Amino acid sequence: MRKILALAAGLAALAASGCAAPAPPRAAAVPPAPVPATLPAPAGGRPVGTTVVYLKDTSRRDPWNPDAEARELKVTLWYPAARRDGPRAPYMSPRESELTLKGLRAAGVPADMLHRTWTNAVAGAVPAGRRLPLVVLSPGFTKPVSTLTSLAEDLAARGYVVAGIDHPYENHATTLPGGRIAECLACDVDSDPGFGTGLVQGRAADVSFVLDRLPAAWRGAGRIDRERIAMVGQSIGGAAALAAMVKDPRVRAGVDLDGTTYARISGGGLPRPFMFVGNPRHTPGGADNSWDRDWRLLTGWKRWLVVSGAEHGSFTDAPLLAGALGLTPAPGTLPAARAAEITRTYVAAFLDRHLRSRPQPLLDGPSPRYAEVAFCPDACHGS
Repeated sequence: MRKILALAAGLAALAASGCAAPAPPRAAAVPPAPVPATLPAPAGGRPVGTTVVYLKDTSRRDPWNPDAEARELKVTLWYPAARRDGPRAPYMSPRESELTLKGLRAAGVPADMLHRTWTNAVAGAVPAGRRLPLVVLSPGFTKPVSTLTSLAEDLAARGYVVAGIDHPYENHATTLPGGRIAECLACDVDSDPGFGTGLVQGRAADVSFVLDRLPAAWRGAGRIDRERIAMVGQSIGGAAALAAMVKDPRVRAGVDLDGTTYARISGGGLPRPFMFVGNPRHTPGGADNSWDRDWRLLTGWKRWLVVSGAEHGSFTDAPLLAGALGLTPAPGTLPAARAAEITRTYVAAFLDRHLRSRPQPLLDGPSPRYAEVAFCPDACHGS
């Protein structure tokens, strides 16, 4: 997404230089101002609530901020709610929006545009339901967990509690207690050797701490079935899902959405369910061979799906926000609504199968309804 935004800025500068010659003012075309995005409604039928809790792990120092004596985490919860009415939660705070857009080099976009994005979750709604499975979400590097809001709301509407973790100093802006803003200190060292491995190990530790502390930190935690926990992540968050499963047996199943993996699986293999979902770069034998390596070590139920027309950001809210950021998708790119539908549908099918023991024929092989989705490794070699 960063490359797309940089290209958009470059095109804008090029257009400005091309208009340097005098011209009548009435001949200049004024592009329409971007308008806030609205996330698609969840497919599940339940009302959705959301809230934020803050956790502090005093047993370890923050890996990125030498001045912080403890690791602090911001956890956004989405869950089935008792009522549908109430104020909708903002996509992110005004300051988070400003710093995120600055980090993405989004020129010409109002600083509060992502704050004004419409969500479907009611802020502070009373939780509803009993024995609800828990899904932990982890976002891509430099991205806040809010970039997975569409998926989170959809899962909550289907009856899951979703705990989205913002890993401070790993994205452009995370709000901490007292209004403090943690900016991306890890961005200064992301080219260091071993960076990816260290990053996913830290995130795995974050996940385990959240699972330890969430029951005491959130009033609705008593509704969670702690025997049914899964993790889903995008990009480095997907790699962290695998790392968390290697480290913590409480995570029963995991999904990696287009993330190069770094965690080392022991020679005995990982017997719990896992699913890769990615763009054509992750075709077996393709540009990223980390999935080829790990596929052989996944000894339980497993799937490897490649989505034609998808890009790295297709499994996030990025395509849904493109219009608000004044961007036009590249020709041949999977449309935003379709990308969201595929992501939601396959992730929900995986979770329903492995946390609720519900048969999911969609995961047994190719579907004419979702012809973009190829089952690998054998069915998509060379695609």
